[in-house]
Amino acid sequence: MTGEPSRFVTLVMAVVLAFVVGWLLVIGQGILLPIFAAVISVYVLTAAADAMERVPVLRRLPLFLRRLLVLIGFTMSFVALGIVIVVTVNQLIELVPVYRQNLEALAIQFADLIGMKEHPTWDDIHEATIGRINIRGLLTTTLGSVANLGTTTFLVVVYAVFLMSERGTFVGKLVAAFPQGDSAELTTQLVTDINRRIGEYLAIKTLVNVILGAVSYVVLLIMGVDFALFWAVMIGLFNYIPYVGSLIAVALPVILSLAQFGSVATTVVLAALLIIPQVFVGNFLEPKLLSKQLNLSPFVVLVALAVWTAMWGLPGAILAIPMTSMLAIIFAAFPATRFIAVLLSERVDERHHGA
Repeated sequence: MTGEPSRFVTLVMAVVLAFVVGWLLVIGQGILLPIFAAVISVYVLTAAADAMERVPVLRRLPLFLRRLLVLIGFTMSFVALGIVIVVTVNQLIELVPVYRQNLEALAIQFADLIGMKEHPTWDDIHEATIGRINIRGLLTTTLGSVANLGTTTFLVVVYAVFLMSERGTFVGKLVAAFPQGDSAELTTQLVTDINRRIGEYLAIKTLVNVILGAVSYVVLLIMGVDFALFWAVMIGLFNYIPYVGSLIAVALPVILSLAQFGSVATTVVLAALLIIPQVFVGNFLEPKLLSKQLNLSPFVVLVALAVWTAMWGLPGAILAIPMTSMLAIIFAAFPATRFIAVLLSERVDERHHGA
């Protein structure tokens, strides 16, 4: 079977395979998520180790020592994030009475503005907002998510350590597995292409996120927002999620500032100061730095974001673009599936690789 019928059969088989793989990804989330997260982390760690070669003092260190330093920094970053989260939660609990008073005062101001004769009490505010939420269920879900996050983080760090230690022997394993013929060359080229594109994308994306987080931290610090470091880290982390991630992260401290300051004007100023860097990064910095790294259609990005989020939640949203890009590169490497890569791409090059 050749031509269009062959492509149709291939497409049907690809759809069936996609459903099967999706089902396996959902039921195997606990096992697969730490592995995939570790693989993606290794790209960032390797890029960081390679970047150390450009530092005059660090370039003299052996490669294994540079990678060891990167792994130590990677582990300490997760530990520091955990400490920041715990400290933030404890401080937030202590500040709840202050936030309550500010919200009451703000509600009274709003009531006076619209001419209400009776001012709303905290009980009224509580019943209209928080009272409608199942706090017990929310806390149970949150605590369960935190526990799962701790376990997943530990596994990611352990897997990343072993992957980094075996990275140098991986090419040799490929040569041994495919000792001759086109398979060895194709597989080696495929892995090299994935390493280059995903590695460059994640390295640049991480640098952009660090810059965005640092700028946001300065803004939050100047405005006197509580938990400035925590919110800055969340803004940088959520920026891995395309289009909506960083805006969601910005909305959280903006909403909290309303309870902290009890002033709509202050909240509006804070929102403007945080959105300006987002607009600059999203419309100027990232397109300039990342335009040639990945070639995915914006519609495909949104669909991938929805699919991976539905399967794995927030971690899936963060991993959506790297995982989809890997699939596009793999599809582009084989003639039978190359048309799928073309459909996923935003631009089609002369060879119709589309990835």
